[in-house]
Amino acid sequence: MFGTDTASAAPAADLVKDVNEADFMKEVIDKSMTVPVIVDFWATWCGPCKTLGPSLEAEVKAAKGAVVLAKVDVDKNQMISSQLRIQSIPTVYAFWQGQPVDGFQGAVPPSEVKQFVQKLVELGGGADNGLADALIAAEEMLAEGAAADAAETFAAILGEEPENAEAYGGLVRAHLAVGNLDQAEAVLNAAPAKIATAAPVEAARAQLALARQAEKAGPLDQLRHKVEADPADHQARFDYATALHAAGQVEEAIDQLLELFRRDREWNEGAAKTQLFTIFDALKPTDPVAVKGRRRLSSMIFA
Repeated sequence: MFGTDTASAAPAADLVKDVNEADFMKEVIDKSMTVPVIVDFWATWCGPCKTLGPSLEAEVKAAKGAVVLAKVDVDKNQMISSQLRIQSIPTVYAFWQGQPVDGFQGAVPPSEVKQFVQKLVELGGGADNGLADALIAAEEMLAEGAAADAAETFAAILGEEPENAEAYGGLVRAHLAVGNLDQAEAVLNAAPAKIATAAPVEAARAQLALARQAEKAGPLDQLRHKVEADPADHQARFDYATALHAAGQVEEAIDQLLELFRRDREWNEGAAKTQLFTIFDALKPTDPVAVKGRRRLSSMIFA
């Protein structure tokens, strides 16, 4: 169904690079618009990292520019680690077209590293660039409001590549766009185990959770007045944030949850923090609202 093309190869000197907070956007997000970028989050004290790192580098070099590797020392780049919710290392993310499309945690066998890299080579055009073009086209359809057409395209991609995490997440989001939450949930539940925790699928799962909450959101004005009348009413503030998000006021919802976290971070078993992470997960990692929100939350946590 989809045509083929030749991948845009990166210069040999750029195949493996140490990346920091200053050049992460350029070396990962921007570069991933033309070639898949693998990001290896590691630290000098991490034993498994010493096994995984060389294996990743070997496979990336063997791909001869069809994919590149960015290495991020988590001790020296804590802001990036916080924004992407790196909770253990080694953690590996793969970015394509500015978005995370796959990933894993822990040191995996060389055979799995090889499969991981080869899949990204194919996604970027090393084998079938038509799939990548189809993904881009489907995302454009979804952004333009043609959710049904986008769903058909995502489904066609999955017909050729059943474990394509980006297409799976896209199909879920297409169903959510037309309010078909049950179908979106059914698609999520049917995701192959190999990609069930991949970043695009997790993002779609977070969006579904928020959509379910939106169905139960109370009247916005009434909740706002309730919070204004009693700023210490934590449940009212949480419900107000839910209603704000349901109304499309994402940044305002984050503001209310951050205020709730500031007032009582342990309220309802840390509900404010959990809800914030759900919202961040539903957004693209590079979304300015998500980046700003994560930064503010981190400053509160480590203050």
